[in-house]
Amino acid sequence: MKVTLSWLREFAPDIDGDPVVLSETLSALGLAVEGMDVVGEIVDGVVLAKVLDLRPHPDADKIQLVDVDQGDGQPLQVCCGAFNMQVGDLIPFATIGTVMPNGMEIAQREMRGQTSNGMCCSGAEIGLNGDTDGIMILNDRVVDGAALGQPLATAIGLQPDILWDLEVNANRPDALSVAGVARDLAAALGVDFRFPDYEITTTEEPVEGLLDITIDDPTLCGRFVATVLRNVTVAESPAWMQERLIQLGMRPINSIVDISNYVMLELGQPNHTFDLGTIPNGTLVVRRARDGETLVTLDDVERSLVSNDGVICDQFGAIVSLAGVMGGATTEISESTTDVLLEMAWWDPPSISRTVKRLNLPSEASTRFRRGADYGDNIPRAMKRFVQLAAEHGVTAVTGMVDVAGQTPDRAPVPVRVERINGLLGTSLSSDEMVALIEPIGFECTTVSEHTIDVVIPTWRWDTTTETDIAEEVGRMFGYMNIERTVPKGENAGGLSQYQKDRRLVRDVLIGAGCDETLPMPFLAPGDLAKAGLPEDGVTLTNPLHAEESVLRTSLLPGQLKAIAYNQSHRNPDVRFFEIDHVFLPADEGSPLPDEREYLAVALAGEEAPAAVAVLDALDRALALPNLQLRSDRPPGLHPTRTAEVVVAGRSRGHVGEVDPVVLEAYGVHGRVAWLELDLGGLLDGPHGSRRYTPVSKFPSSDIDLAFVLAGTVAASQVEASLRKGGGELLVGLELFDVYRGPGVDEGSRSLTYRLRFQAKDRTLTDDELGAVRQSCIDQVAAKTGASLRS
Repeated sequence: MKVTLSWLREFAPDIDGDPVVLSETLSALGLAVEGMDVVGEIVDGVVLAKVLDLRPHPDADKIQLVDVDQGDGQPLQVCCGAFNMQVGDLIPFATIGTVMPNGMEIAQREMRGQTSNGMCCSGAEIGLNGDTDGIMILNDRVVDGAALGQPLATAIGLQPDILWDLEVNANRPDALSVAGVARDLAAALGVDFRFPDYEITTTEEPVEGLLDITIDDPTLCGRFVATVLRNVTVAESPAWMQERLIQLGMRPINSIVDISNYVMLELGQPNHTFDLGTIPNGTLVVRRARDGETLVTLDDVERSLVSNDGVICDQFGAIVSLAGVMGGATTEISESTTDVLLEMAWWDPPSISRTVKRLNLPSEASTRFRRGADYGDNIPRAMKRFVQLAAEHGVTAVTGMVDVAGQTPDRAPVPVRVERINGLLGTSLSSDEMVALIEPIGFECTTVSEHTIDVVIPTWRWDTTTETDIAEEVGRMFGYMNIERTVPKGENAGGLSQYQKDRRLVRDVLIGAGCDETLPMPFLAPGDLAKAGLPEDGVTLTNPLHAEESVLRTSLLPGQLKAIAYNQSHRNPDVRFFEIDHVFLPADEGSPLPDEREYLAVALAGEEAPAAVAVLDALDRALALPNLQLRSDRPPGLHPTRTAEVVVAGRSRGHVGEVDPVVLEAYGVHGRVAWLELDLGGLLDGPHGSRRYTPVSKFPSSDIDLAFVLAGTVAASQVEASLRKGGGELLVGLELFDVYRGPGVDEGSRSLTYRLRFQAKDRTLTDDELGAVRQSCIDQVAAKTGASLRS
């Protein structure tokens, strides 16, 4: 959409300021300025001249010799290739030395032996319009008192103007008119906006009896207004109108067509004129087309119509116009036309859009109908403006207008919450401030309170229907550049829970320990639990896919043993596997579903129980488990003397040790298998993760080995706990490196040898201190476990 500053000022006279600043204001209103030019400026050296004589060039058929008077009364010969001039015509004349807009300098030249002393100019050559067909004739354009030799701009009363080329988005139908742009700009600048009073004079002949309009489909046409114009003559439009049409990108055609386009550009209301003599009894019917009907449009193309298309018909059903898109050839105004039916209507935007897209018939008028024209006071206003402009050509209008109503958009007030608007925009505006922003652009606020506003949408904003739409208008008029930039705060989507982070940590630790993750199926065959030495209390499925997969596992042990046996059968004996998955324990009393838990299992083929304990220690360090203890236990399926219960913070969390050799034999596994199985869900949901960090001592450490003989029923963990208590803060390392049964040790007893490392944070330990802490450790073990120091 193009607009000029002078045209905007006809609706808001007080619009003023630096054109660059005005451009920034328009862009801030959502009407992005894609280009700004100064129009109406004519280069120095172009003057008003008069044609004195025309004669052929003696040696060229396509050039004639023209004598012009540039104000000094003396004929000046010019060679010219245009032949549209007559003696006495006033024309633009570029004198010698003039630099034209395209950069060419006018000089005296020889053309086929004849001297040319300047240049007769077309409108395009001096930047006034795009007409390149001939020399610009100025007979009707000069102002009173104009003299030959005057600068052309002075002679024709031309003033420099600012032309903006605006980007108008689809949701701004109101901005497809000069008046609409002026309304927004006036509101932003805080100046008055008003429509001129279009006064018209009509004849005494009433419109009643001349026209009969019927709307058969009110959903297609919301309003149809028509009147009759008499004494119509098709002539050339006045120069000022042609100039404005050219500036806004339209080509002048004739008086009636130019007035139609002018009103559409000025007020945003498309219109159409019919030759009244071709409309029987002045009767028009608005309806939907029937499939297969045809119409020859103004471009002499026959169009095949479908039932979604809107049409205007005469009283006999013959289609005379494609509603809102293009008129029919049968009712086109011709040179013999004297009476015209002028109509302006509001068409349903989706209906027009479908027809335009199907027929590929875009136009300035259909664009406005597709986006939503004004269905209110603007229609009779545009009718008056058309009649006023036509009257300058001797056209008269009958009294009154036919105004037929169809179905227009609902104008019930839209409730607007002040808090919601501020929330969407990031502002803190009050209800009164919002009202002051949107009322100048036509939004009527009927009820205003501190928290809510009832807003009636103006008839020229078909696109605006919701509270969010009104928020956009508030933001537009407030100025998005005035809204403080903030980063919205919200939840971080896709983050891991602490449980998920801990589970990933467990995986990392086990992979670091050289284990590979396996994922056996959770279904077992009947008898698998018994073969693993476990109770056969697994949940049996009523509809298993296979009979050998009909029992839900209660432990991860059977699946791991099957994986080890498979690998050993393929000559891959010493594997280290872990699995994190669910087990299904028998349902609690009164519960219809099994007790589903997430377990962790570690199976180390070819390894003994201490290897599984080492993996447990690694998990303990990573998760900072509080008060981890191992208690002697004999769980089913595990070695009766080489297995312990894992207790964390006083609660049982699983078992560590070795798999029962009988179970290994049943599954075909050779050698020993170290085993660790934990209730991972309970472990990670319980207390853990509270790590204490201490500085590394810079003083030397000392190692002491102690071997204890104790009963086979006493767990090594009890000895370790006693040693830690006896060593206190000075004990920084403890390792069980030898377990012995045999000669020298009583039957039913065993020897456990530990390496203890002592180190102080602030000093080097003396021999006396080492002796004292060594004895403290021995005493604690003896008191708690009954063990004796092996000699």
